[in-house]
Amino acid sequence: MTDRDDELAQYAADQELNLYREYRDVVGLFRYIVETDRRFYLANSVEMVTHDETGDTYFELLLEDAWVWDVFRSSRFIQRARILSFRDINIEELPDREDPDMPADGPHVPPLSD
Repeated sequence: MTDRDDELAQYAADQELNLYREYRDVVGLFRYIVETDRRFYLANSVEMVTHDETGDTYFELLLEDAWVWDVFRSSRFIQRARILSFRDINIEELPDREDPDMPADGPHVPPLSD
């Protein structure tokens, strides 16, 4: 690896660490974790509608007051989002912050994907 490659790798690692720290700071503000095939979200309101049209099933998610795990976004807070997916979706309700079973640093966060 060249010095430039090392610098780029370090920059990417720093960006992901900063994103994790931001996540850790904001997770307590939200009620739900939402995972799709492309993104990871925190949200306070989640609605899911299953559509089955001509044999193709897809899911429509409506999120309000949300935060998105995306290292490339300058602003990760989202007022409203509409997400369509043909793949599995995972929605979990976060426990109250007073819950003794909740780790101090929040729930597990998936690694950043391409």
